[in-house]
Amino acid sequence: MPIEFARSPRSTVGLEWEIAIVDRATGELASVGDRVLAMLDSISPGGQHPFITSELLTNTVELVSSVHATVPAAVADLEHQLAEVRTVVEQLGDYELICAGSHPFSQWYDQHLTDKPRYHKLIERTRWWGRNMMIWGVHVHVGVDDRDKALPILDGMLTYLPHLQALSASSPYWAGVETGYASNRALMFQQLPTAGLPYRLDDWAAYERYVDDLRRTGVIEDHSEVRWDIRPSPRWGTIEVRVCDGVSTARELGAIGALVQCLVEWMSTRLDRGEPLEVLQPWYTRENKWRAARYGLEAVVITDASGSERPVSADLLGLVETLAPVAARLGCERELAEVAHMVAAGASAKRQVDVAEASGGDLKAVVAHLAQELREGMDGD
Repeated sequence: MPIEFARSPRSTVGLEWEIAIVDRATGELASVGDRVLAMLDSISPGGQHPFITSELLTNTVELVSSVHATVPAAVADLEHQLAEVRTVVEQLGDYELICAGSHPFSQWYDQHLTDKPRYHKLIERTRWWGRNMMIWGVHVHVGVDDRDKALPILDGMLTYLPHLQALSASSPYWAGVETGYASNRALMFQQLPTAGLPYRLDDWAAYERYVDDLRRTGVIEDHSEVRWDIRPSPRWGTIEVRVCDGVSTARELGAIGALVQCLVEWMSTRLDRGEPLEVLQPWYTRENKWRAARYGLEAVVITDASGSERPVSADLLGLVETLAPVAARLGCERELAEVAHMVAAGASAKRQVDVAEASGGDLKAVVAHLAQELREGMDGD
């Protein structure tokens, strides 16, 4: 069955930011997202907030930006939405907001499922793995002006998947255990059917056949249920990067958004010129994903098809220099430059572990730290 790829202005950007709600006193996840959304809907024109939505679990709300020409505008959009949510949460009582790839210590069996058929179907099929999806992320959409560029850009973006995963890594704890992974979320999420790394597909017709195979055999109902780390989003005419853990500051959100937007525009321009994109063997891509999940910004990653290796932190700094002219054209120079600051400061995973160690292993202190970062930003913001 043909899948239409919507017309989308080139390199426009949209951001999605998943936010968790916690009890201020205990630090535990709080299943009050449905109440938050009901209150937001009650004061929204038309009776429903146009951009703030539910997610799999009722401890979460998702902020979805409009389509913007620049990353700064998209970030400002989500900051405004976050302020709306915070106002309602404070009216409800003793709750706080956090964002990270995982919660440091809450348990899956204490969480409540959002009452939507698609979520009930997912949990019925995936059972224990699905119920364990206490994960939060950042998704970045970037407009692609030609459908036939979508899959080549996707393949090229996989070369930089470990860079994005390492930069955003913020899930070192799972259900009260320090996992030893900077991004445990990355390895949890790929347990779901159709999640994880995408397959290499030669052209759009091959993608259509792939989706048709899954629909015919009852794996999915439509292409939106293909939950790859990086995927085409035909409805919006975008490449959607979904690999990133949740981040707890607007500065980090802007840096990740800028890096993704610049990479997609850079690759789109190279395709226009007939230049090849660097594409790694699938086994290198899989190894890179594991290394970034395990070691975060301390990972050494494979950078080309010949097997060259380099610290991901150094490669990120080089990438910022390469993409600087692109960022100037797209109006996100400041946001892209923030990537270098993130490399120097360390990702959230490291900050969380440092807070826990300084607090004698108290993971409630980590939750308080995440709440403070979301409210006030990192030191120096």
